[in-house]
Amino acid sequence: MPDFFEATPMALWLEDYSALHAQFARWRVEGVTDLRSWLLQDRDRLRHCASLIRILRVNRQTLALFGARSQPELMGRLADVLRDDTFEGLAGELDQLWLGRGGFQSHTVNYSLAGRRLDLSLKAVVLADERQPWDRVLVAMEDVTPLQDARRRAQASERDAREFFQQAPVSLWVEDFSAIKRLFDELREQDISDFRTFLDVHPDFIDRCLQEIRVLDVNDYTLGLFKAESRDQLIERLSDVFREESRATFAEQLIDLWHGRLFHQKEVQNHTLAGDLLHIHLQLSVFQGHEEDWSLVLVSLTDITARKKAEAYLEYLGKHDVLTQLKNRSYFVDELGRLQRKRAPLVSFIALDLNNLKLANDEGGHAVGDDLLRRFGEVLNKAVDRPCQAARIGGDEFVVLLPGYDETATRKVLENIHSLIELNNQYYGGIPLSFSAGESTCRDPAALEQALRDADRALYEDKRRYYTTHERRH
Repeated sequence: MPDFFEATPMALWLEDYSALHAQFARWRVEGVTDLRSWLLQDRDRLRHCASLIRILRVNRQTLALFGARSQPELMGRLADVLRDDTFEGLAGELDQLWLGRGGFQSHTVNYSLAGRRLDLSLKAVVLADERQPWDRVLVAMEDVTPLQDARRRAQASERDAREFFQQAPVSLWVEDFSAIKRLFDELREQDISDFRTFLDVHPDFIDRCLQEIRVLDVNDYTLGLFKAESRDQLIERLSDVFREESRATFAEQLIDLWHGRLFHQKEVQNHTLAGDLLHIHLQLSVFQGHEEDWSLVLVSLTDITARKKAEAYLEYLGKHDVLTQLKNRSYFVDELGRLQRKRAPLVSFIALDLNNLKLANDEGGHAVGDDLLRRFGEVLNKAVDRPCQAARIGGDEFVVLLPGYDETATRKVLENIHSLIELNNQYYGGIPLSFSAGESTCRDPAALEQALRDADRALYEDKRRYYTTHERRH
């Protein structure tokens, strides 16, 4: 299985917040309600919170970002990394956790081991775990230092505006929207008021507006981002950059402009001239002094493709068990709730439990046990097709959720699992996979949880028979 943690193209920190969770519980008992204000009253409280966070692991992108040769070196110099204005954003992060949001988003400042200031955009998610609350928190970092530096330079001196435009580490476009403004004025003269409905009825107007945009200039960074050899080549091939899927977000931009929002931002998808998909954070602003005719518009495009990949990974972790690649307990509970709300008329369950996992761990170590769990995950992933789902809900406990399956269909799925187990054991050798199982079928939408308990009882009876039989043999 690939190490997604190491392969992710963003800095990742896996941290243990369980001590912080316990501290929050004590503060609630003591009557703290507004955590953010309370923390900011005494910075030592913030430092205490920071001291309770234990870092478990960082990936190689993190080491590269902070200029560290190894994780021990980085951990040993955290005081150099987290200092000065670092604590400004910490109160907000802690407040989001306090409010039960399951993670946080923030902007903060850290420092590399060489002392370089790093402006960082953070997104964290609390991973589901039954052992201790908040004992695994995954934090993704995006380095936005170049963008923040560029903004600071732009604010410092208008005389350097042209140099900033060319040297800015984001894609900048100067465009003329005056023809779009004239089209809007014509519509208003025709008493068009509901612009969104107008676009629904006249989708060709979106294409016309796209054609009316005149690109005046782009900076050098833009050419590199879109893999263009020259400005002329990029402008000639704009249809390759802004494809059909861009129309929906462009329509939303037009609606913003119609309603007078001359500064707005969107997440959009573009393509390079080589065909690569780019996830872009777009900011559009009409230059001051050109609000009446929109003849000068600045469009800033920031490449957030790496961040989107990291977010997709975070979302994956929120629903999956990384070891087995199956859905996790959190997903299973949510899906069960969804079926209850939907009042699904027919749902079956197969509860499964690996046999002898503890013995494998005791005799061969946890690596052997993990290998058995991975193999069982392979079997269930092959045996269970949508709309059914297999989930790991505990250490060696699994459930297959089978919406729309009756007893006969459920039994066939279980038979298929047994067949694949035999093939798996022939292929891998070593300790054979073995499991106990219990089935149940529910035709009463209000009795899903009872049906799940019935499957569990049948599982435990099957497991009892398994161990009774094997004890006799020995």
